[in-house]
Order: sequence, then C-alpha cells, then structure tokens
Amino acid sequence: MRPLLVEMTSVYSEHNPRVQFTLLGGGSQIGEQRLVSGQIDIAASTAVYPDAQIPAGLVRIPIGLDGVAVVVHSENPVEALTLAQIRDLFGGRALNWEEVGGAARDVLLVSREDGSATRELFEERVMDEDQVALTAVVMSTSKSVVEYVAAHRDAIGYVTSAYLLQNESPSAADAENASTAGTAERTVKAVSIEGRVPFGEDLASFQYPLARALYLLFPQSSDPSIRRIVDFVRGDEGQAIIARYHAPIR
Repeated sequence: MRPLLVEMTSVYSEHNPRVQFTLLGGGSQIGEQRLVSGQIDIAASTAVYPDAQIPAGLVRIPIGLDGVAVVVHSENPVEALTLAQIRDLFGGRALNWEEVGGAARDVLLVSREDGSATRELFEERVMDEDQVALTAVVMSTSKSVVEYVAAHRDAIGYVTSAYLLQNESPSAADAENASTAGTAERTVKAVSIEGRVPFGEDLASFQYPLARALYLLFPQSSDPSIRRIVDFVRGDEGQAIIARYHAPIR
C-alpha cells in the first residue's frame, strides 16, 4: 500500500499543514503489532482474517480493493495461467516455462518474506497445502519483486497490482492482454489467472481469484484527528486517489 499512502498523506498534509506523517514499512503484521503496542497511530493492512480476530481495542475500516498480481518479464510469451499451473511453478514441480506454454527456459521463482500479508494470501489461495519451493528468491517488498523480475527474463513473482498501475488507468485492451508495469522500462507484466485480471471490473466484482480488501486500523480510543484522516480516505477525494492504485470501495 506504500505508493497509495505516499500520495494520500501528501495530499492530506496539503489540506491540513499542521498534520505531518511518518510512513514506516515492514508488512501488515508488523504494522498491526506496532499499533497494538502504541508505537504508531494508524496501520495500513491487507491481512485477511475474520473481524472476530481483530486485536481488542482496534477498529478496522475497509478503504479499497487490491489484486495480488502474478508477474513475469514482458518478454515472456506467457500471458495467462491457471491456479494449478501457478501452484506447480511455485511448488517446484514445473521447472521449465515450456511446461506452461512458454519458452524452453528454466523458471526463476520470487516470493515474499514471512509476515507479509501478500505472501499469506498467495499461500492460502494458490499454494493450498503446498509450500513455495526453497529455491525461490525472497524479497521484502513488492517494489523489490518488480525490480527483480524486470531484471531477470525467466523470473515469476507476485505483487500488489498497485506497483503495476501507478498513476495509470489500464485501457480495455490492456485488460485483455494483461497489465504492463507503469515504469519507463515497461519490462514487467501481470498474467491473467483463470481468465481474470487484477484490475477493473474483474477486481471490483471480486471475480479475480487473488482479490483482497485494503484496511486502515486504529485504536477505538484514538484522538478525533485520526478519525478525520480515515474519513478523508473514505471520502470522494480519498477514493479518487485510491482509484489510481487500486479499486475504490465507493
């Protein structure tokens, strides 16, 4: 959620010069732990669990929808995969791209670190009972995954779609042919999964298999200034900003 939060906090501070933000990374679990311990005022999270499991004293508010994109190098001819094919790739059973319709080249896996909500969702919905192969390169952020895949033609990873769509609204043609990263090099693309893509109507309607909600968490006893920030994020201007990176909820 970092690309979104950078813009969101910048715009809010422009409207409210006395309010300044410090953004800390590290994953959803770390954010929630820091919130519980009183080290921070608001946590951004993509962790998926029942409301009943929210730590006592915290409020969780949905602010948008995200799609975890499976990304490959733009020169990779593979445009679409099934969940079973992705499971075989990341499980180490499919070792060559030729086995899933690509070139006769070895597959290079890229995964996220322990504690990443993105990794948790990927393991739950894609890997099921399987484990990601120990040969996978482990990265600490979505940005690092995108950079690694962009630099390695045979790599495959998974990231929040925000790192592919930053400040770009994909056209219908893009949606049909999968998304390409919004960078000057344009060397990373998202493959469709089960015929669905991680943006547009497929995401907004939760038809994309790896769709998830985005949340802000804060203490029930928070100062009213925290509630005003959350109201801004859920308001028209905040939702317009979210729409540049994810799918808005309103």
